[in-house]
Amino acid sequence: MEKIRVVFSCLFFIFLMVSCGSDDSGDDMVADEVQVIGIWDLAEVNVSSAQDIDMDGTSSTNLMDELDCISGTILIDGDSVWIFEQTAISVTGITGGQYSAQCTDNTTIGTGAWVVSGNQITFQGSSTLGTLSVDGGQLTNSFSGHRLIKNVGADLPGIQSYVYVKRE
Repeated sequence: MEKIRVVFSCLFFIFLMVSCGSDDSGDDMVADEVQVIGIWDLAEVNVSSAQDIDMDGTSSTNLMDELDCISGTILIDGDSVWIFEQTAISVTGITGGQYSAQCTDNTTIGTGAWVVSGNQITFQGSSTLGTLSVDGGQLTNSFSGHRLIKNVGADLPGIQSYVYVKRE
C-alpha cells in the first residue's frame, strides 16, 4: 500500500510540474489582464500648444497644470468591467493662438466591459474611451511606469491626448 501511495505522489508531482509550465499560450493574456486591473487616475490632458490658462506666467501643454478642476478616474476590475468618470472641459479660441479652457458642469460617466490585446485595452460600450494604448510596450514584466493613453490627436481647440496612471 505504501508503494502505491509513493507512486501516486510521484505521478502527481510530475503532472503538477508539467502542467504549470510557463509556455502555456494563455499565460500572457492572463498576465496582461491582471496588470491593468486597478484604479487609473487622469494625470494629463494634453493640447497641441502651450497655454497659460490660469495667467500665472507659466504656459503648459497639460491643461491639468492650468486648471485645478480637472479630474478623472477609470476603475478596471477583475470581472472585465470598467467604470469611468471624468470632468468635461470646454476649450474655446480667443485670438492670436490663445485659448480659454474651463471645466463644465457636466461629468462624463460610463461603464462597460474591457479586453486587453497586446499593448491596447479596449473599453467596450464607450465611444469616449474606445481603445487606449499602454505606454511602455507589452503588458509583461513589471507594470511600473506604464500609462494608459487616449490619443485624440486634435489641434486646439481640441485635445491631443488623455493620460492615466495607475494608482499605487
